[in-house]
Amino acid sequence: MDRNIVHIDLDSFFVSVERLINPKLIGKPVLVGGTSDRGVVASCSYEARAFGVHSAMPMKTARQLCPEAIIVRGDSGEYSKYSNIITDIISEDVPLYEKSSIDEFYIDFTGMDRFFGCYKMATELRQRIIRETNLPISFAMSANKTVSKVGTGEAKPNGQKEIPWGTEKGFLAPLSIRKIPMVGDKTYQLLRDMGVLWIRTLQDMPMELMQQVLGENGAVIWKKANGIDNSPVIPYSERKSISTERTFDKDTIDVKALKGILIGMTEKLAFQLRGEQKLTACVTTKIRYSDFNTYTMQARIPYTSLDHVLIEKVSSLFDKLYQKRMLIRLIGIKFSHLIQGGYQFNMFEDTVEQVQLYQAMDKMRNRYGKDAVNRAAGMDFKPHDFNAFNGIKRYGAVEEEKKNQNKR
Repeated sequence: MDRNIVHIDLDSFFVSVERLINPKLIGKPVLVGGTSDRGVVASCSYEARAFGVHSAMPMKTARQLCPEAIIVRGDSGEYSKYSNIITDIISEDVPLYEKSSIDEFYIDFTGMDRFFGCYKMATELRQRIIRETNLPISFAMSANKTVSKVGTGEAKPNGQKEIPWGTEKGFLAPLSIRKIPMVGDKTYQLLRDMGVLWIRTLQDMPMELMQQVLGENGAVIWKKANGIDNSPVIPYSERKSISTERTFDKDTIDVKALKGILIGMTEKLAFQLRGEQKLTACVTTKIRYSDFNTYTMQARIPYTSLDHVLIEKVSSLFDKLYQKRMLIRLIGIKFSHLIQGGYQFNMFEDTVEQVQLYQAMDKMRNRYGKDAVNRAAGMDFKPHDFNAFNGIKRYGAVEEEKKNQNKR
């Protein structure tokens, strides 16, 4: 059976939401992000893009390229609200969808053409979203996720496109290699140095050559260039929170060591947030004393996934919570009120240096392991002793085993 995969993308989503709030921004060059020169552009209008501005660019550079741009401080809460509205609309109308970011969706209409016509269904869905939200939205439909995503880029702004089955390779051929998902700046420069500028050139190259140049990624990029992508649309389910806790073999009152462990725990969960492209707006710290009384305290924060912001809040909550000066049996943290975003960092708050630092740290962790880079203060935390992602306690295993032996 031929697949029918739709990719939906909200055009300049942050800017579009800001224009709903303030219609005076319509038709003007708008930048959303950190308002200082050290900030980062999270989103920009098409009027600003005409000057060479793009997302993730330093705000200082964007100001120089487009001096007349209106700079708006981002509001993650508003963007999340509209994203949820659109998610609800899609969930009501389609059998299977994947929310890949705060403003992007994949929909699998395979098998529906015999009843309604897939392209017609996608068109009606787009019209409903526009009608109920007043937000511009583009989509493309093809046989797979890669071609549909590229097609959406060609349909923008505020348009739609169908790439019929069997025409994927011809559709991609005249486009720049930069259009291929996975081709970043470094890969683009490498291929350009080889004289490869257009997708048709990649299509004519042996896959083995791409593997020699780029390893396993080379084969994946070659397949994408040829319109080959069998990856499924993954049913969407929103994770509400992530958490971890640590139970000690021996109850402790060593505050310095406890804070070091909290720092390590926070680093690991923050790294997970960034890996899943999520932000948290609520931090909870948990303490269980030797008498088994358990206390928690939480605080709302601006959406973020950055270690230094989360560590400061976790430590602050611990200081407020730990008043009994009693032996502690367990400590834990939880990040909740999660939202998904196409950006890894809170670009409304971060400086360019912070973004680059965390990108470098995460790159080292992804390449050499999660413990490749750690703060010195968090070195007492050893993640291999417990499952940080599911909050499964293991430090109490020895103690529990002793109790079981005594019972026997």
